[in-house]
Amino acid sequence: MDSQASSLLSLVKAALAEDIGPGDLTSLACLEPDPVLAKIIAKCDGVLSGLKPLLLTYEIVDSANVVRPLINDGDSFRGGDTVVEIEGFNQTVLASERVALNFLGRLSGIASLTRQFVERIGEHQCTVLDTRKTTPGWRRLEKDAVRHGGGGNHRMGLYDMVLIKDNHIASAGSITKAVALTREFLDTPDFRLQFDCKAEDIEIEVEVTSKAELTEALECGVTRLLLDNQTIDSLASMVKKARAIHPEVKLEASGNVSLDTVAAIAATGVDFISVGALTHSAKVADFSMKVTPAL
Repeated sequence: MDSQASSLLSLVKAALAEDIGPGDLTSLACLEPDPVLAKIIAKCDGVLSGLKPLLLTYEIVDSANVVRPLINDGDSFRGGDTVVEIEGFNQTVLASERVALNFLGRLSGIASLTRQFVERIGEHQCTVLDTRKTTPGWRRLEKDAVRHGGGGNHRMGLYDMVLIKDNHIASAGSITKAVALTREFLDTPDFRLQFDCKAEDIEIEVEVTSKAELTEALECGVTRLLLDNQTIDSLASMVKKARAIHPEVKLEASGNVSLDTVAAIAATGVDFISVGALTHSAKVADFSMKVTPAL
């Protein structure tokens, strides 16, 4: 089992232990184990995400459960649609319900909000990205949900990309110094041993807040810039200046991006827009489960 699958298994087991504990007292007390057909029904419109942990939830609680997704992750659904059917025994189907719906609702909410941002961008050639503002332990699932909604993923963590931000620059002394130190480190055996990759596989991005910082970063040979907390006018001006110096530079906008502003930001010509709200402020999609006796 790879590390990603192992992490998901641990997460789902922890969620089940938190909810079920030694057993579902209500179902064990008042139900005889009879076969049922359960349907998970959407109570809102949205984009589906979360089938992987949902399937694992039912598998862990009772491997005899037969779970049939009726649509795939990334597919749209409407309120009233049945998205999943489960055949199993009432006690274990009901014991699995809340954990399964928690995963499905949270992740579908992220996918749905991401789709809204993507649709607001329209024809502009720009990718909506997530951030590291994720629920602890849920990061890979939430980043999967962003992709299901049509967005893209920024770095997974602190280990797979260099992002030199304002505090790094202040501590190093300047953008020039921070970039130079970064390149020196990427050329050391310590880097290769600890991170098990090549220097050329690591992208270096620098946060800039002014045209002077933008020019300094480009003069250092940086090929990706983060333009943080700019007005639309200042962002457009910085994009124009960056393209004049380095036409192929990749530009990312961030800071207080909303559904109301994302189209105007995309129109400035940036390549990426990172949106923390995708994962920290998405409204949970509402689902319910209805159980009937199996025929």
